[in-house]
Amino acid sequence: MNIRKTKIEDLLILETNVISDLRGYFYRAYSKESMSEIGIMDEFIQTNISYNFSKGTIRGMHMQLSPHSEIKLIRCIKGSVYDVVIDMRKNSVTFLQYFGVELSESNALSMLIPKGFAHGFQTLEDNSIMLYQHSSIYNSNSEFSVSFLEPRINIKWPLD
Repeated sequence: MNIRKTKIEDLLILETNVISDLRGYFYRAYSKESMSEIGIMDEFIQTNISYNFSKGTIRGMHMQLSPHSEIKLIRCIKGSVYDVVIDMRKNSVTFLQYFGVELSESNALSMLIPKGFAHGFQTLEDNSIMLYQHSSIYNSNSEFSVSFLEPRINIKWPLD
């Protein structure tokens, strides 16, 4: 696994080592040991899958507030998406800034999202599937969202 830092502190892109041959491919989607090596000691205790029928679908921007805030490990396992996070940490120099990256089955990238970020995505292909790992169990009373069209943030979505 290679680690790519982003313009936002603590937000990481993880490059997976993919082994391919005539049969297909194999990669390790998660390793507790690899997470420990980069300082992530929280355990992922919930896994979710999001299936999206249509290209252009937007989901987000969601997060959980303290005491149920969570680290997320996000990966697209079929199709492709433009994955976006917004830094909602009030004391951060990048407060209300967003970062976006294409995650796809073919590039095998994942995004490691720290606590304090709203997350969402836009599908770039029909029938895209996202795999989420969470360090906290979902709590509806802690749910918080930001409009994906919030003008102060001005996300540049790739599709109309």
